[in-house]
Amino acid sequence: MNAIYTILLLICSNVFMTFAWYGHLKLQQTGVSSSWPLIGVIGFCWAIAFFEYCCQVPANRIGFVDNGGPFTLIQLKVIQEVISLIVFALIANVMFQGQGLHWNHLAAFICLIAAVYFVFMK
Repeated sequence: MNAIYTILLLICSNVFMTFAWYGHLKLQQTGVSSSWPLIGVIGFCWAIAFFEYCCQVPANRIGFVDNGGPFTLIQLKVIQEVISLIVFALIANVMFQGQGLHWNHLAAFICLIAAVYFVFMK
């Protein structure tokens, strides 16, 4: 069960992270934040990133093997990176419609899946 909680929290964390890191670009495109000073954009992004940390920290604590979870530190990091790229690809394709996925992006995802396989090998 800890594995499921960890993965769900990592997905939530990465949704917030993607909006914090890249959402302001969409706000700028639509004109919402184009007049904001940079410090205002940074503050806005940090406010969103707070929720990222509210999910990321518990995910790592629940999932880490030394806390009774099923994952080593390296496994947690690889899982987080794969989830991060999948969430980013989905959100980027919805928010920034001209940023399509190409064959080389698919090849990179296959390499990431291979990385997950190798990290979990005994």
